[in-house]
Amino acid sequence: MGGDETVLGVLIAVVGGVCSVLVARISTPRERPAVDRPPVADGDDDAGGELKVSPEIWRRFEVLEQKVDHLTAVVETKKVEVTTLERLLRQAMRIVRRANRRLVAVHEPPEEVPRELIPYSID
Repeated sequence: MGGDETVLGVLIAVVGGVCSVLVARISTPRERPAVDRPPVADGDDDAGGELKVSPEIWRRFEVLEQKVDHLTAVVETKKVEVTTLERLLRQAMRIVRRANRRLVAVHEPPEEVPRELIPYSID
Protein backbone atom coordinates (compact mmCIF):
# COMPACT_ATOMS: atom_id res chain seq x y z
CA MET A 1 0.00 0.00 0.00
CA GLY A 2 2.89 2.35 -0.79
CA GLY A 3 0.65 4.70 -2.76
CA ASP A 4 -1.59 5.51 0.21
CA GLU A 5 1.39 6.00 2.49
CA THR A 6 2.88 8.36 -0.08
CA VAL A 7 -0.36 10.38 -0.18
CA LEU A 8 -0.40 10.63 3.60
CA GLY A 9 3.25 11.65 3.63
CA VAL A 10 2.64 14.35 1.03
CA LEU A 11 -0.36 15.69 2.97
CA ILE A 12 1.66 15.86 6.18
CA ALA A 13 4.55 17.54 4.36
CA VAL A 14 2.23 20.15 2.81
CA VAL A 15 0.65 20.98 6.18
CA GLY A 16 4.10 21.20 7.77
CA GLY A 17 5.35 23.48 5.02
CA VAL A 18 2.35 25.80 5.29
CA CYS A 19 2.72 25.96 9.07
CA SER A 20 6.44 26.68 8.92
CA VAL A 21 5.93 29.48 6.39
CA LEU A 22 3.20 31.05 8.53
CA VAL A 23 5.29 30.81 11.69
CA ALA A 24 8.29 32.30 9.90
CA ARG A 25 6.24 35.18 8.50
CA ILE A 26 4.64 35.95 11.84
CA SER A 27 7.76 35.61 13.98
CA THR A 28 10.11 37.56 11.70
CA PRO A 29 10.39 41.13 12.95
CA ARG A 30 9.81 43.71 10.30
CA GLU A 31 12.19 46.59 10.16
CA ARG A 32 10.46 49.92 10.14
CA PRO A 33 12.02 53.35 10.33
CA ALA A 34 11.87 54.89 13.75
CA VAL A 35 9.89 57.87 12.45
CA ASP A 36 6.95 55.57 11.58
CA ARG A 37 6.54 54.56 15.21
CA PRO A 38 4.61 56.95 17.36
CA PRO A 39 6.10 57.66 20.77
CA VAL A 40 4.52 55.66 23.59
CA ALA A 41 2.67 57.88 26.03
CA ASP A 42 2.54 57.08 29.74
CA GLY A 43 -1.21 56.42 29.72
CA ASP A 44 -1.21 54.47 26.43
CA ASP A 45 -2.71 50.95 26.35
CA ASP A 46 0.36 49.56 24.56
CA ALA A 47 2.63 50.49 27.46
CA GLY A 48 1.30 47.56 29.53
CA GLY A 49 3.29 45.12 27.42
CA GLU A 50 0.14 43.54 25.98
CA LEU A 51 0.63 42.16 22.48
CA LYS A 52 -2.06 43.08 19.99
CA VAL A 53 -2.58 40.93 16.91
CA SER A 54 -4.27 42.22 13.82
CA PRO A 55 -7.60 40.67 12.80
CA GLU A 56 -5.98 39.62 9.49
CA ILE A 57 -3.52 37.38 11.32
CA TRP A 58 -6.33 35.84 13.39
CA ARG A 59 -8.29 35.24 10.20
CA ARG A 60 -5.28 33.51 8.66
CA PHE A 61 -4.93 31.31 11.73
CA GLU A 62 -8.62 30.40 11.59
CA VAL A 63 -8.33 29.50 7.89
CA LEU A 64 -5.20 27.45 8.62
CA GLU A 65 -6.95 25.68 11.51
CA GLN A 66 -9.87 24.82 9.23
CA LYS A 67 -7.49 23.43 6.60
CA VAL A 68 -5.60 21.39 9.18
CA ASP A 69 -8.88 20.06 10.59
CA HIS A 70 -9.98 19.10 7.08
CA LEU A 71 -6.67 17.38 6.32
CA THR A 72 -6.81 15.57 9.66
CA ALA A 73 -10.28 14.26 8.80
CA VAL A 74 -9.04 13.16 5.36
CA VAL A 75 -6.05 11.36 6.87
CA GLU A 76 -8.22 9.60 9.46
CA THR A 77 -10.66 8.50 6.73
CA LYS A 78 -7.79 7.20 4.60
CA LYS A 79 -6.34 5.30 7.57
CA VAL A 80 -9.66 3.50 8.03
CA GLU A 81 -9.87 2.77 4.29
CA VAL A 82 -6.29 1.44 4.19
CA THR A 83 -6.87 -0.76 7.24
CA THR A 84 -10.05 -2.16 5.70
CA LEU A 85 -8.34 -2.76 2.36
CA GLU A 86 -5.39 -4.52 4.02
CA ARG A 87 -7.81 -6.78 5.93
CA LEU A 88 -9.60 -7.64 2.68
CA LEU A 89 -6.31 -8.39 0.94
CA ARG A 90 -5.27 -10.74 3.77
CA GLN A 91 -8.64 -12.48 3.45
CA ALA A 92 -8.13 -12.81 -0.32
CA MET A 93 -4.69 -14.34 0.27
CA ARG A 94 -6.19 -16.89 2.69
CA ILE A 95 -8.87 -17.77 0.14
CA VAL A 96 -6.27 -18.28 -2.61
CA ARG A 97 -4.09 -20.44 -0.36
CA ARG A 98 -7.11 -22.51 0.75
CA ALA A 99 -8.20 -22.97 -2.87
CA ASN A 100 -4.67 -24.03 -3.84
CA ARG A 101 -4.58 -26.61 -1.03
CA ARG A 102 -7.85 -28.05 -2.33
CA LEU A 103 -6.52 -28.15 -5.90
CA VAL A 104 -3.38 -29.95 -4.76
CA ALA A 105 -5.51 -32.42 -2.78
CA VAL A 106 -7.37 -33.41 -5.96
CA HIS A 107 -4.10 -33.58 -7.94
CA GLU A 108 -4.71 -30.38 -9.92
CA PRO A 109 -2.07 -27.70 -10.45
CA PRO A 110 -2.45 -24.79 -8.01
CA GLU A 111 -3.30 -21.33 -9.24
CA GLU A 112 -0.53 -18.76 -9.23
CA VAL A 113 -0.74 -16.38 -6.30
CA PRO A 114 -1.14 -12.80 -7.59
CA ARG A 115 2.02 -10.83 -7.00
CA GLU A 116 0.03 -8.03 -5.32
CA LEU A 117 -1.23 -10.41 -2.62
CA ILE A 118 2.15 -11.84 -1.59
CA PRO A 119 2.88 -9.08 0.99
CA TYR A 120 -0.39 -10.00 2.73
CA SER A 121 0.47 -13.64 3.18
CA ILE A 122 0.18 -14.91 6.73
CA ASP A 123 2.64 -17.73 6.00
